Amino acid sequence: MIAGAIKAAEQMFSAPFRVVLLKSMALAIALLVVVGIALDRLLVWLGGAGSAWIEGTLGGAAHLPVVVLGWIIAFVVGFGLFAGAVFLMPAVTALVGGFFADEIALLVERDHYPRDPPGRPVPFARAALEGVRTALLALGVYLFAAPFLLVAGLGLVIFFLANAYLLGREYFELVSMRTLDPASAKALRRANRGGVFAAGMIVAAFVSIPILNLATPLFATALMVHVRKRIAEEEARAPAKRISSETR
Repeated sequence: MIAGAIKAAEQMFSAPFRVVLLKSMALAIALLVVVGIALDRLLVWLGGAGSAWIEGTLGGAAHLPVVVLGWIIAFVVGFGLFAGAVFLMPAVTALVGGFFADEIALLVERDHYPRDPPGRPVPFARAALEGVRTALLALGVYLFAAPFLLVAGLGLVIFFLANAYLLGREYFELVSMRTLDPASAKALRRANRGGVFAAGMIVAAFVSIPILNLATPLFATALMVHVRKRIAEEEARAPAKRISSETR
């Protein structure tokens, strides 16, 4: 597992990976900007409507308190949008990962496993569906864990473990679907849930690092290719071990 993570990190600095990195970062940033602008406009509109209602109800004497309150809300909203961008990164990277998983997986297969037949690309609709589903689940986890952030960091623990499960599952299944049908890929993940979750914890740690987490789709996909290959090697050795034990 650690060896696979090191290989994935090292390959991120290669020229082909840098090209994909720039594309994935651009898409992730664009999504965050769109979401941020939409939320900001919504909150500004609500604030304006609320201020008008308060002044209309309490009269002109409430103007100064309303202005001060507006400044406070603007600061809280700005901080909230920044914090939200950090916590929403797992959802964003999950969505972005579906678009670049095949490109990254192919580069890893060619560099580290040239003797193995390359996997087939996952249909775009299927990859997009998996990415959207995982992104929505990650968003749901964020909303669930947010209130627990005030309970001695319990929310951070929930957030980290849930991300480890969700991101580990998505990227492992996307990689596995290059050689298996979706049902078999999911069954393989369930059969190796411990190892996939451990790899997911590495991905969750990676996605928690600001700025660097923009490269999560690359790192996670590359790592899961190594995990998938290790599982395939273990499965290939298993029949040989059984035959050897039966001949003794």
